[in-house]
Amino acid sequence: MVLSAILTVQPRAIILLVDALRKSGLQMVYLTGPRMYYSLFGAGGLFLGAKARILRRQIEVSVKHAALLHPLYLRLRTTDVASCREILIRGQYECHLDRTPRVIVDGGANIGLAAVFYANRYPGARIIALEPESSNYTMLRKNVAPYPNVSAVQAALWSSNTEVDLIDLDARHTTFQTRETAVASKRALARVKAITIDRLIRDFDIDWIDLLKIDIEGAEKDVFEFPERWISRVGVVAVELHDYIRPGSTETVRAATRDFSLMWQHGETSYWARKGLASPQLDEAPRSMDKKFPLEIVGHDAGQWLASD
Repeated sequence: MVLSAILTVQPRAIILLVDALRKSGLQMVYLTGPRMYYSLFGAGGLFLGAKARILRRQIEVSVKHAALLHPLYLRLRTTDVASCREILIRGQYECHLDRTPRVIVDGGANIGLAAVFYANRYPGARIIALEPESSNYTMLRKNVAPYPNVSAVQAALWSSNTEVDLIDLDARHTTFQTRETAVASKRALARVKAITIDRLIRDFDIDWIDLLKIDIEGAEKDVFEFPERWISRVGVVAVELHDYIRPGSTETVRAATRDFSLMWQHGETSYWARKGLASPQLDEAPRSMDKKFPLEIVGHDAGQWLASD
């Protein structure tokens, strides 16, 4: 098996092999992960990733990054690593805000990567991070624990204050969608708390949300469908749209933000901003794009057994 061989050859040889396969036109899906792990972590991450793959374990690592005050926790063999690359290395949420934000709401916080990014970029901001799924929420709390300005909430954003079904989209227990019970009860993993943005504003005594970041796998269509009670109290919206999951999501968000004067795209994130509050100009280039091995593994556990690939 090719993956078994990874443990017995030098890292440089692996990279040369991958490059040779790429140049020859052979697209091998199982090499995508090793390349990413090596480019982010170096040889140590490559071997831990291979170990997790062969032993079918979900190994948790703690990593250091130059832009972060505290180590970050990731689960190998999940979407954590790719998400970390997008947010911290490629700068998915880099944006120029014309004034320092006081309140940031992170809807769909997952394991807290965006919340940690914002906490380091804006240490004076109050950040509220929402994540409905239990294992992701556990990681979220672990990652934001060193940051007293971040509050973790186990809930999904929705169009009403209720409970919704949680659906695993990718069968790796890391990317989830929320739907009404009547729609998805046969595929639901759990019932979770769901709240509206206006309820969040009341519960946390918020006057104004400087930045509302949303990545909720299609539920943005529901959240933005009836925004009248809260949209006037939001300055900038950053949302990843999922029309392929919920057709009409883009149209719904555009309608809700029709009074915003500026709209732009940065990677997979769409921005809407009120006049004078933000602009497409980035505050700075992503700090780790050109750095070799930008994430340093400083610890890891033995890992949890996985039922299947």
